[in-house]
Amino acid sequence: MQTIWLSGAEWLAVLRIGLGLWWLESWRHKDKKGWFERGTGIAWAADVANKHRWTFVKGGFQLVVAPRPKVMAYIVVYAELALGLGLVFGFLTPVALIGGLLLNLLYLVLMIHDWAEQGQNAMMALISFVALLAMSWQTWSLDAAIGLFL
Repeated sequence: MQTIWLSGAEWLAVLRIGLGLWWLESWRHKDKKGWFERGTGIAWAADVANKHRWTFVKGGFQLVVAPRPKVMAYIVVYAELALGLGLVFGFLTPVALIGGLLLNLLYLVLMIHDWAEQGQNAMMALISFVALLAMSWQTWSLDAAIGLFL
């Protein structure tokens, strides 16, 4: 593959790192005190799930998230941090890409009625999918440096 400036593998690494920075920004702008102390993030998600047009979303939320709102708040917030760091540094990259893809698909289903959120989640899911299939951890990553996933 010929490209201007960087090789194809380097461009894939740029895409992976950019996705990681996107996850870090998602983590950075969250009101952690609100999520952890007041439960605002999970309360917002509960409201969305309760009004959702698909009954399995409400049922799934009631089964998995509602019984453990504090734990789920920590899981969501720190998953975004872990995904961002994993992708930026290229550590356990396939795991981070699959985790990010699943989290974006979950957000996509939860927010099916909010087109503003859908663009971000669809784009992040697409980047995760491409970066995973193209093995974007082969360049500029700790995985490559220590010989993981080669």
